[in-house]
Amino acid sequence: MSKVKISMDDMKLIASFERVTGASAVDVVKDEDSDRIIFVVPSKQLGRAIGKGGSNVKAAAKKFGQPVDIVEMADTPKEFISSALAPARVKEVNISEHKNGDKVAHVSVEEDDRGIAIGKDGRNVARARILVRRHFDVDNVVIE
Repeated sequence: MSKVKISMDDMKLIASFERVTGASAVDVVKDEDSDRIIFVVPSKQLGRAIGKGGSNVKAAAKKFGQPVDIVEMADTPKEFISSALAPARVKEVNISEHKNGDKVAHVSVEEDDRGIAIGKDGRNVARARILVRRHFDVDNVVIE
């Protein structure tokens, strides 16, 4: 697992998120390409972060003035990729290392969930790429 550096601005975002949702966060990424903020919460805190009927995540999005994505942290890159692609049902994740040293995660999902895994304009797979690169030094995620 990589050591993630969090800036003072990121720490302020996390503190605000925690006040709004009541859930703690271990990381935050401002995804400028998709105009959203991605929070990573510890295992078992996803439900609290989302809130009943999505109330907490909606309140956080209103506070920050942009969409908020929440992903549950995991101990392995395979579990983390599955978490980042939720609610898509991931069947298998294989990580291979190419000759140039790049690590690529090849993900197979249930056929009906392929669109969910990729997301509108590739947003969901991009979220998985950003987070797994940041936390586990995996360079790319490919949905197969």
